[in-house]
Order: sequence, then structure tokens, then C-alpha cells
Amino acid sequence: MKRIFLTVAFGILIHTAVFGQEKLSASVSTPSEQVPSAAVNGIAVVVNDEVITRLELQDRTKMVVQRLKAQGVPLPPAAELQKQVIERMIVEKAQLQLAHDNGMRVDDVMLDRAMLRMAEQNKMNLQTFRNQVEREGTSYASFREGVRDDILLQRIREREVDSKIQVSETEVDTYLLAQKAEKQKNIEVELSHILIRIPENATPEMLGKLRARAEYVLQQVKSGGDFSKLAVTYSDSAEGLKGGSLGWREQDRYPQVFIDAIAPLSEGQSTGLIKSTNGFHILKLTGRRTVEQTAGGIPQAHVRHILIKISPTVTKDQAIHKLADFKQRIENNGAKFEDLAQQFSNDSSAAKGGDLGWLYTGDVPEFDPVISTLKDGEVSDPIESPNGMHIIQVLGRKSDEVSAERQRLLARQAIHASKLDEASLDWVRQLRDRAYVEIRTDDK
Repeated sequence: MKRIFLTVAFGILIHTAVFGQEKLSASVSTPSEQVPSAAVNGIAVVVNDEVITRLELQDRTKMVVQRLKAQGVPLPPAAELQKQVIERMIVEKAQLQLAHDNGMRVDDVMLDRAMLRMAEQNKMNLQTFRNQVEREGTSYASFREGVRDDILLQRIREREVDSKIQVSETEVDTYLLAQKAEKQKNIEVELSHILIRIPENATPEMLGKLRARAEYVLQQVKSGGDFSKLAVTYSDSAEGLKGGSLGWREQDRYPQVFIDAIAPLSEGQSTGLIKSTNGFHILKLTGRRTVEQTAGGIPQAHVRHILIKISPTVTKDQAIHKLADFKQRIENNGAKFEDLAQQFSNDSSAAKGGDLGWLYTGDVPEFDPVISTLKDGEVSDPIESPNGMHIIQVLGRKSDEVSAERQRLLARQAIHASKLDEASLDWVRQLRDRAYVEIRTDDK
């Protein structure tokens, strides 16, 4: 399992597939209940028997713009960005409605505990945490409700998708045999992704239009267009509004069709169109690395780190500069690593001086190539992960024997992960296509 460093961000980290670009087909039914009247700011979208207001759309768009700017992702035209934000909100609303229909609730007591945990993990009291959220441009009430929604989204996805994925013993056996044939080498890749979704029961005419759209995007990629900007503008995947980045993953945790498509690529190259049951995909290989496993065991490293998160108020360059200054102070004996971590790190490990304990290869994939080159006690240069910028220090190393039981557990987890993406895509596609949606492009 990978460690997740929680920082001040909108909601809880979840893995939700999000789609939607085309209008609904005529077969979609109209909701039986009358849509309630909207707030004075007006209705932007009707989703089944609920609405998304213009103010909600405005607030979400503002949040997305702030995040993209902090990540250095070029912004698409405002109209295109709004379309993408609307579609994410539609699918989110449909999933929340399903959660509510199934009796799922997050009461205020549970939500208060979640907010307190987030504050503590960022080494703040609740009032300081609230002030930080509001300084970053989000009202605390909206942030709090966003956390409530994210908990529900996580729960409904676990119930409707995760829990229904089956992994057979035969699949585990086959996986382990393939691993042994590769001489214990783990291949990790960093991908970016663009998806053009195919609605369920798409007509040949609609399929042709979607293929033409996908080919147009592919042409832009091949012509040197910025992949992250194209993902924000066109992708129907959950990662689209984050520039399409899927981060580092073990290669075998992707669907086989992805693994086959990227096999001949060098870093920086992209695939042609990849068609699956869910749509047309374009992948860009941004990194590939091999992690060797020791015979009969797997390496571990005792690691501590300092995390500076990137936000609208702290840019990537500022975080790098701050961490570089920390490194210099440590190397010049002007400060101790653990003291700086306790004072400045934006991770829950700060209270322990940044100590993450013993990490297996793959626990924090972004650290792996750096750990292999560091001497014990040496401080790294700044490292980027989805959570922000880090510096790390290796305190020791060892190799643990891998039991047959653990090998099978890891194999089962990898197979489950490779099935999860496609299953999530399929589930959300069906949910989106069954929903009644009315997008109001002008005041009514």
C-alpha cells in the first residue's frame, strides 16, 4: 500500500472516475419529481431531481483554476474549462444521489472528527486550519461540505465497484509465474492520460463523431501541443482537470491494453488511439524505471522527510527554494532535520520529526529512485510527488524475506488494481448515461 500524505486540500483523496462530454441520448427518462426551486443565484445544471447552482459552478471553477495554476498547467479557454467542470460536477452529483438513495450518510459528528483529523495531520488546531482554508480562497463551510461529499463518494465507489472485483487463485498463480520469468524486476511507469468517453449504447453516428474528436486531439498531441492543457480541455477522465497525470505506478497495475500500447515508447512519446469499451484513450509516457528486488527478499529503507505542499499561496518554485534552504542548513549543521520537520513539514509525520519508518520499494514511488542513490544520512534535493515537494534522508537499510503469503497478497492487490480503473470507468459511464441532465447555458 502506498502512503498518503494528507495536506490542506479540497476534500479527501479519492479515486473516482468522471466522464461526460456529449448530450444525453433521447432514451434517457425524465425525473418523476419536480425539480426544486434554486437559490437566487440561479440554476446552472439540473441532475435528476436536484440542481447545481451558478454559484456552486463558479466556486468549483475558481478552485480548479487555482489548482491548475499552482501545478503550472496551462489553462484552456474559459468556456472549455467550464464545460469540463460542469461534467465533473454532474457525475459527482449522480454518485452522491446514489449514495443517499442507498441510505449512506455522514453525520456532523463524523464530519467534525474528519475535520479535526485533517487539522491535526497538518499540525494545526481547528481554528488555524479554518483560517488556512479561507486564506486559500475557499469558504470553510464549502470546504467542510466538500469533505462530507468526498467521504460519501469514497463509500459508494467502494460498495459499487471495489467490493465487486473478483481475483481468482488462478490469476494469482499466473501473475506470480510471470513475475518470476521477469527475474524479480518491477517496472514502474509514469503516465498521462486523455480519455474521450463513449456513452453506453452509442449509435454508429455518435461513435463516428467521438472517434473524429479523439483523432483531432491526437493530432494536437502529435503536433507538439501541451499534453496537460489538452487533457484539461478535452479529457473525460477524473484526472483531466489535473492535467491528465496518473503519477507513478507499477506497470502491472494498469490494464493490459495500456501496457501493450506503451511497450515500444520512449519517455516523452505518446500512443496512438487506444479503444476500449469505455472510450478512446491517448497515453503519454513521462517516465519508466526498473526496481530490482533482492533474491529471497525485498529491500527496505528507514526514511524521514519534510513536505511542503503546493497551493495557490505557495508555488512549486517557492517550495523548492524553501526545501533547498533546509538542506543547506542541515548540511552546514545549522539545524537538525527532525527539528525542521517538526516546525515546517505539512505532513502528519512532522510530530515524529518526519520519520516515515521502514518503507518498502513502491510505498512512495517518487522516493524510490532517490533512495537508491543516497548514502545513509545524506539529504536529497527536492523531490516532487502528488502531495507537494519533499526532501528525504535515509537513516538505514535492510532486506526482509518475502513469505509466500505476502507474495500472493501483493499479487492479488496488483491484479485488483489493474481491474479497478476499467471497472470504475464502466460503472460511472452507466451512471452518467442513465441520469437526466439539463445544462442551462443562459438565464432561465
